[in-house]
Amino acid sequence: MTLMSIKKFSFTYPGADEPSLKNITLPIEKNKITALIGPSGCGKSTLLRSMNRIHDLYPGNKYDGKIELFNETSKKYENILDIKKENEFIELRQKVGMIFQKPTPFPMSIFDNVAYGLKIAGIKNKSELQDRVENALKGSALWKEVHDRLGKSAMGLSGGQQQRLCIARAVAVKPELLLFDEPTSALDPISTGAIEELLVELKKDITIAIVTHNMQQASRISDYTAFMYLGDLVEYDKTENIFLNPKEKQTEDYITGRFG
Repeated sequence: MTLMSIKKFSFTYPGADEPSLKNITLPIEKNKITALIGPSGCGKSTLLRSMNRIHDLYPGNKYDGKIELFNETSKKYENILDIKKENEFIELRQKVGMIFQKPTPFPMSIFDNVAYGLKIAGIKNKSELQDRVENALKGSALWKEVHDRLGKSAMGLSGGQQQRLCIARAVAVKPELLLFDEPTSALDPISTGAIEELLVELKKDITIAIVTHNMQQASRISDYTAFMYLGDLVEYDKTENIFLNPKEKQTEDYITGRFG
């Protein structure tokens, strides 16, 4: 089943003459990992950030086309580009969370980091908060390492632990889709391996879209891969087909390192 459907989507930054994304049509399949690959500046992060309208923190962007998210309650697809109200944006970003390249823990305790989104969502009950925080930390494979220091500052964690904490914070509010923008590029190989294992585990409950420059990572963890170049979607297919039998010469050249 398709959780999010991107249809003829174009995006233009404020003051730009040309759109950064041109006429992109792409499905994001439920409980699968979709990798967005391509050279720097091809538009993959721009596309990812459009999926929860994080660009709207800076006004003046221009959207065309549709990005439709399936609504479990109404059993219909709803175009997130129609969202105008502040409370609708908050609701969207609870459903579609985001993890950035550099870990972004808040300067507060480990517990309060994970509880932050839950409190915004209106959960006040102390025991429910404790249960949800514990489950989120277990879900992000961090509980064993931090369970005895939840009151300590999150800034004391290692880079890999901070990134898993950010994942726990996102997972706590039970999103439907998690967007990862090069989540391991600032991490060492061991931490990278831990995050990759975590993503494969998380997709049982959460749909994932990931931007990565690391082609081995895309081939290891993703079910589907989209190759982008200069704002265009060149090719989208099952990951094994993209890596073993691409249809487009551009895709083949990029994957085999003959690109540019």
